[in-house]
Amino acid sequence: MKKCIVTVLGKDTVGIIAKVCTYLAENKINILDISQTIVQGYFNMMMIVDVSAIEKDFTVISDEMDSLGAEIGVSIRCQREEIFEKMHRL
Repeated sequence: MKKCIVTVLGKDTVGIIAKVCTYLAENKINILDISQTIVQGYFNMMMIVDVSAIEKDFTVISDEMDSLGAEIGVSIRCQREEIFEKMHRL
């Protein structure tokens, strides 16, 4: 299983979760774990997803998610699990 960390951050609006999850489903990306909060009008979501069934290159997926974020007014970042772990080691 290949895992990826997806983070979504921005001003809360209707449909953020729906649009992000629709994109994931259309690209055969399974959500393994999800956490989201809204603090004083700001939306924050973190997901661990399984990208082992994707048919597109990971870079394309990451770029498309970045474009989707720009379209809906949030920042979406997609990182491979191993890179995320190396960046956040103490």
